[in-house]
Amino acid sequence: MASIAAAAVFALGLSACGGDDSTSTSGGGSTDSSGAVSGSVNLIGYSTPQEVYEEQLEPGFADSTGSDVDFANSFGASGDQSRAVEAGQPADLVHFAREPDMTRLVDAGIVDSDWADNEYDGILQNSVVTFLVRKGNPKGIETWDDLLRDDVSVITPNPFTSGGATWNIMAAYGQVIENGGTEDEALQFVHDMLENTAVQDASASDALETFTSGEGDVLLSYENEAVRAQNAGEDVDYVVPDDTILIQTPAAIPNDAQNPEAAQAFLDYLYSEEGQTIFAENGYRPVDTAVAEKFADDFPEPKGLFTIEDFGGWDTVQTDFFDAENGSVAAIEEDLGVSTGG
Repeated sequence: MASIAAAAVFALGLSACGGDDSTSTSGGGSTDSSGAVSGSVNLIGYSTPQEVYEEQLEPGFADSTGSDVDFANSFGASGDQSRAVEAGQPADLVHFAREPDMTRLVDAGIVDSDWADNEYDGILQNSVVTFLVRKGNPKGIETWDDLLRDDVSVITPNPFTSGGATWNIMAAYGQVIENGGTEDEALQFVHDMLENTAVQDASASDALETFTSGEGDVLLSYENEAVRAQNAGEDVDYVVPDDTILIQTPAAIPNDAQNPEAAQAFLDYLYSEEGQTIFAENGYRPVDTAVAEKFADDFPEPKGLFTIEDFGGWDTVQTDFFDAENGSVAAIEEDLGVSTGG
């Protein structure tokens, strides 16, 4: 069982939501002779990092750079956030839970196709899928097979609104494959797990709220969400299963950003040692090598860690699993009477 914040996977991670909204249209910014920037930045993000952005990263950016930037933040389910930007919501910086939500904006001409051309492949921070359980783990939930037990009730978000949920599904699917199972057996496991799921909320943060309010025995969750719940004093523990998936969250500056200078300065800060350290202290696996080494003891690599590339990458996974009309997971959800938005 894991004990604290958690997460930097070196070999795999370095080389790779409903929150509250407050949005606005922003005017252009300026840069003074010291290099400090000013203006307003519209940050559009997936739900889980809202607290660390608003309470630590944004104030830290102002303190360390002397910049005078106002942030107009919007946090929510990753897919919903991506679709909102596609529909015209102003955005100076976007940070999503998964690559397909960025690809949607690339296809719409809102984000450049070279958005991932940096030393971190466009990934801002990492995590892994974990099991969040009640304090003391009274049901003894340690393995994926425990999620299928009759006496265990699962909570996981809806994969057709939540980016985090798609990682959960691929972790559940992948652990079967990694242990020698067939694709049909892996899909059957996903079906049985979702059939054993009591609630599928719109976002990972909504699912966490559902779980901490008393619903369910285990929540499939980002590792950092488990850490956040513990740090908030919730009576929970979490388990990092031996076989799980590396979660990689992308960030980019849209082509039509109204304050690109301030957005770039803030993104540079997020990649800096200070920014990556703040992420790490809040349970996110840093992508910066030096920070990852510093937090190596906090973020051990699971023995059976795999990545989305093991299943053909997001282009293949999005089509084969999460296409709302023809994907295999859509078929499972429809069989269970859960909305896919298709």
